[in-house]
Amino acid sequence: MKTDITSRSLLPSLRIRRIMPALLCALLAAPPSWAQTLKAPGAGAGPRLGGPATSPAPAAQLPSATAPAASSASQRVRPIDAIVAVVNNEVITAQELETRMQTVEARLRSQGGSVPPRAQFQQQLLERMIVDRAQLQLAKENGLRVDDALLDAAVGRIAEQNNVTVAEMRRKVESDGVSFARFREDIRNEILLQRLREKEVDSKVQITESEVDNFLASGGGATQVAQPEINLAQILVRIPENASAEQIAQRRARAEEALQQLRTGADFAQIAAAYSDASDALKGGEMGWRTLDRLPQLFVDAVAERRDNELVVVKSANGFHILRVLGRRTSTPAKAGASVPAVTQTHARHILIKVNQVVPANEARRKLVELKERLDNKAATFPELARMYSNDGSASKGGDLGWLYPGDTVPEFERAMNALQPGQISEPIESPFGFHLIQVIERKTDDVTQERQRMMARQALRERKIEEATEEWLRQLRDRTYVEYRSEELGAATGPAR
Repeated sequence: MKTDITSRSLLPSLRIRRIMPALLCALLAAPPSWAQTLKAPGAGAGPRLGGPATSPAPAAQLPSATAPAASSASQRVRPIDAIVAVVNNEVITAQELETRMQTVEARLRSQGGSVPPRAQFQQQLLERMIVDRAQLQLAKENGLRVDDALLDAAVGRIAEQNNVTVAEMRRKVESDGVSFARFREDIRNEILLQRLREKEVDSKVQITESEVDNFLASGGGATQVAQPEINLAQILVRIPENASAEQIAQRRARAEEALQQLRTGADFAQIAAAYSDASDALKGGEMGWRTLDRLPQLFVDAVAERRDNELVVVKSANGFHILRVLGRRTSTPAKAGASVPAVTQTHARHILIKVNQVVPANEARRKLVELKERLDNKAATFPELARMYSNDGSASKGGDLGWLYPGDTVPEFERAMNALQPGQISEPIESPFGFHLIQVIERKTDDVTQERQRMMARQALRERKIEEATEEWLRQLRDRTYVEYRSEELGAATGPAR
C-alpha cells in the first residue's frame, strides 16, 4: 500500500478520512455492535489459495479422566468443538460460528431489526466467514500486516470519533460482553482487509481521460446544478465464475425465493441478512444516499422509472440483484449565477518517519524532535533533512507535497497543517503513517480549477468502478478457495458448498 501523503495517493487509495472512520465507528453504532464484521482470525500463516487442504487442527481435548471430580457437574462429558468447514488449510469451528451468530443477532435486535430463520441465517453467516477467512489468508500471503502501533492509533481514533477515552470505550465494549482483545483484533482485521482490497482492487482500477471527458460532458460532478440522490437497498445472489447452466438456474431460483418472500411482506433487512452475498447484507442491504454518478449504471437504469419501495431484479456479471428504492432527494443547488465556491489551498512539505518493528513510535518521535531542533537552529534546511530522513515518496522533492485541497490528507495531518502559519514548522505529529514534521510554505484562495474538477470526476468514476470490481474480485476469490463442509450435525443448516 502506498504511504505517500499527497492527495494523489491518499485520496483515491487509502481513503482513511472517508472510509476508515465511518467503517470503524460503525463498530460503536449500536450495542453490542463492537464486533460488527467479526472477522475470524486465521489459525496460522495463510495457505496458497486453491492448494490442497491440510489435515484440520485437532478438536478440543476432553478433560483428563484422572482429574479429581469436585462435583457431579464437573464429571459431565463436555462436547468436542466440531469443525463446520475447512478453508484451505484452516478450520472454522461450530463455536466460532455460534459466537458470531449470537453477536450479530444481538446487534440486529438492538437496531430494531428482526432475525432471519436460524437455519438460513447460519448458512449465510458461515459463507461470509469463509470469504472473510479467505481474504485474511490472502493478506498474509501478500505479507500485509497491521502492527500494534497502527492498531493503537486506530483504536484511539475510534474513541475520539465517539467523544470518549480509550479507557471508557474499553469499559463499554466489555460491558457488552465482548473482550477488548477481541475488539482490537476485529479492528486489526478490518484494516488488514481494507489494505488487501486497496492492493487487489483499487490499485488496478483505471480511469481514462475520455471517460472523464464524457462524465463531465454529461453533467457529472456539476457544482452549480441540483444533484439527484437515491438511497438503494440490494440483495445480491452471487453467481460463481464460469457457472454452469444448472448453477445459474439454482442461483436464479434462490433469488426468486427471496423475491417471493419480499412480495408477501417479509422484512427486506431480514431477507438481506438471510440471502444476500453482498458486503452490506448485515446492514439490511442499504447502500446509503448516493448521487447517480456514484452508482453502477445498471442500477441507475433499472430503478429510473421505479417508485419508492418498489422491487426490481437485474442480472449483472456478479449475480442477481434485488433492488428497492428507499428514497430520492435532490441536493441543494447553488444560487443561479453563483460562481464556483472558492477554497483555500495549502502548499506544504513534510518529513515522515514510519513506525515499524525496527523503529518504534517513541524512537520516531525522538528523531523528529532532534530534526526540528536542527531546523530551529538553522543547522540545516527542511528540504535537506527531508531528502536524508523522510520515508515518503516526496523525499526526493525535499518533502514537497504540492498544493493541497481540504480533504486531501488524513484528519490528523490536516488539523496540524491548518494550525500553522506560512513558514512555521509543526511539532512531531502522529498519523496512521507514522510521525511527521510539517511546514506550510504558502496558502492561497482560489476557485475550483478545471484540473480539480477533473480530479473530482475521476474520483467519482473510480468509486463506481471500485464497487463493481470489488464484488467481482470477491466472487473470484471465493471460487478459487478450497472449502470443505465437515460438520454432520450442522449439515442441514450449512448445506453443501455453493
